[in-house]
This record gives sequence, structure tokens and C-alpha cells, in this order.
Amino acid sequence: MQYDVTIIGAGPGGIFSAFELTRLCPGLHIAVYEAGHPLEKRRCPIDGKTVKSCINCKTCSIMSGFGGAGAFSDGKYNITNDFGGTLFEHIGRSEALELMKYVDEINMSHGGEGTKLYSTAGTRFKTLCIQNKLNLLDASVRHLGTDKNFVVLQNLYAELKDKVDFFFDTPVEHIEVLPDGGYRIRSAKDTVDTRFCIISVGRSGSKWMETVCRDLEIPTLSNRVDLGVRVELPAVVFSHLTDELYESKIVYRTEKFEDNVRTFCMNPYGIVVNENTNGIITVNGHSYEDPSLRTENTNFALLVSKHFSEPFKDSNGYGESIARLSNMLGGGVIVQRFGDLVRGRRSTVKRIEEGLVHPTLQATPGDLSLVLPKRILDGIIEMIYALDRIAPGTANDDTLLYGVEVKFYNMEVELDEHLESRYPGLYVIGDGSGITHSLSHASASGVFVARDLKSRQAL
Repeated sequence: MQYDVTIIGAGPGGIFSAFELTRLCPGLHIAVYEAGHPLEKRRCPIDGKTVKSCINCKTCSIMSGFGGAGAFSDGKYNITNDFGGTLFEHIGRSEALELMKYVDEINMSHGGEGTKLYSTAGTRFKTLCIQNKLNLLDASVRHLGTDKNFVVLQNLYAELKDKVDFFFDTPVEHIEVLPDGGYRIRSAKDTVDTRFCIISVGRSGSKWMETVCRDLEIPTLSNRVDLGVRVELPAVVFSHLTDELYESKIVYRTEKFEDNVRTFCMNPYGIVVNENTNGIITVNGHSYEDPSLRTENTNFALLVSKHFSEPFKDSNGYGESIARLSNMLGGGVIVQRFGDLVRGRRSTVKRIEEGLVHPTLQATPGDLSLVLPKRILDGIIEMIYALDRIAPGTANDDTLLYGVEVKFYNMEVELDEHLESRYPGLYVIGDGSGITHSLSHASASGVFVARDLKSRQAL
């Protein structure tokens, strides 16, 4: 088979690349290879009754498939350059923001209409945070919710399926640079040649991306890893923040080590869920737009970023080792009451059942101090007390901490201002590039590359 453009990965970056290419160049011959399932077949077997914990499916439906790891996320699109990646360093701040706004328009026209766009502009909480040694980052946030996000993806696929050749459950095994230009893409099922190749494999494709960069001698830089816990507490504790801002990205600089601890992925009235990344069980959170699906709890992550200097380069390996330790001790995710953590004792089923916070994820009661490094845990404890000053009740004994939450970042691939690698026509976008860390940035990078192909490559 011969294609004009082949896209590897059907996450946000790959979807928006395909969408924009079909809009700009209607007759283009496009293939999309995806290691996971089609959207309608993405089902996690954990139901809380028959299947209560991860059974290590061959392909994790939470992490892979059409829509990528973002398909069952909270559907939050943060329109900002302050966090979510460094796309602006390659394409400029104004263009990055304009592309994120364009992505928002596409989402709104494909089922996201009626959802709310929140903003931190002019909020009184900015002052409140500063007064308590906290920094509230600026952003506009579109909250689709896991349910509406699914509808948007359904509509995007319905529009693309007759214009693009999708190959699901088809991981790409090898990419070959052809001597006369173009690329040969080999999977377990077939081999195709393509003029241009867009790699958009997300975080779950980090190990595969490392292999590609090594085989093709594409320079990379080591990236960071984020380690921490997911906090779950009564929604009323944070309702004054979440009702106005929904997603509040708050950063605290610890007194003891001067490390930055930040809130991440806030899910008002949401649930805590498992994730499987390369066979490692970690924790995440979801929430819904539909009021009937909401819970009485809010959850969010508290993360500490660790950057490593020479000679150590394997930041993801470091994060994996800590997650594996948690899996070894708890058989998966560990949950602990904050009161038990500060008292230096493990949580038990009885203590959690008697607490005020009913857990939304069935996890193993345990002791996170046996898993997380002291420096990281000390920072998290400091942050909880700091948040308690702006949201009293955060540091209650019954607040639940799930561990571990790890955000793996791909090593940063060396790309130019076109998001093109050292090989002409080989683009790397989305979280797989190491330069985006969010739905909005990944989607924007897909649109950018499609437009770049149209303008520079005479498609």
C-alpha cells in the first residue's frame, strides 16, 4: 500500500492531525495505525463487583485505543501556555494559544456544546493563594467531562472513518527511512510506504518511542517524572474553588527542600480509577458532566517533579520502580488516611470504613511511607497543610491518599520549529514528543503539523 501521510497513534494529536488534513486536503490518502481498540470496544473489565482490580489486559483500554489515554479522562482542555507542555517554545506563544482555541471550537461543534469554559482571570482566589504562599496558575479550562468527551470522540470518528484508513489493534513494529524519500511502516499485519509520517504515540508509547529514536539516531533529552498521590476528600471542602474555577492548578514551594508541589487533574464530584502503564498499576481520576453520575467526593493529584542530572538519565525507570514497589506491597494501588500517615501507622480496612470519606476506588489499605521517598512525601504533607489554609478540611484525618500516581513523560525528542525530526517529513507530536503534556497541547500540535504539511510540502 502507498499512502500520502501515515499517522502512528490515534490519540488527540493523531486525531486532530487527521481531522485537519482531511479538511485542508480532501483527496489525501491517509492511514492511522493504533495499537489499541476502536472507541466502541474500549471497555475496562473492572466493575467493582466481579472484577475488582486490574487483570493486566493485553491492551489496556484505559490507556490505548481511539482517543488515547485522554478518552476516559476528565475531558479537561486547558487553554494556556503556563502548563501542559512547552509547545510554545517551538511554534510561538500566540500561535499555540490560537491553535488551542481552534481545537476548542472543533470540540464544541462535535458534541461539546453547552459545556462550561472556566477561567482564573480576575478570580479572588489568586490573592487568597498568594497570601498563603501558594501560586494559582492562569488558565481557561473547558470541562467536557468523561461522558461528553466520549461523545465528541464518537462524532470525530464518524466524520473521519470514511476519509481515513484506520488500523486498530495494529501496533507498529518498525519505521524505515527509504533512500529515495519517504518511509516504510511495518506492523505485524502488513507493510506500507508513505511520503510523510506523523508519530503521535502518547505517554503509553514512551518505550516504543525510545526504540525508534535509538534505531534512527534521533537525538533526545532526558525529561522529568512526576511522583505523588491522588487525594480524595468531601467535595464540599473544595467546592468554593471548583464551582468557580473547576480546575485550579496550584503550586507550593516547600520550606524544607524548596521543591515545587502542585495540584493536578482536579475532578470535582468524581471518582478515582486505576491505570495500567506498561504493566504497572497507578492511580488517576475522572469526573462527569452529567449530574446523575457525580459522587460526593472531589479528587486531585499532588505531584512533585523530579529532574535528574548526569549520569542518571532514566527518569521513567525511576518512576516505574516506585510504582512497582507500591504494586508489590499492595497488589496494586495503596490507600491511606492522612491521619494515619502523619501518625506513622498503616491504614486498615476498619479505619477507612469508619472514616468520613467513602473511597470511590477499591484499593489496599497500607502505608505510603514505605513506598514514596521521604523527600517527596514530606513535600506532599507540607502541601496538604498549605491547602488546608485556603480549603479548610483538606488536612482532616479522614482525607484519603492513593498511591502512587506517576506521570511518565517521554524523553524530549529533538525537533525543529516545524515539529519535524532530523528526517524531512518525519514529525513527532503530542505527549510522545515530550513537549506536550495535556489534551489541549497535544491536539494543537496535531493541527499545527497538518497545516505545516499543507503549506510546506505541497500536498
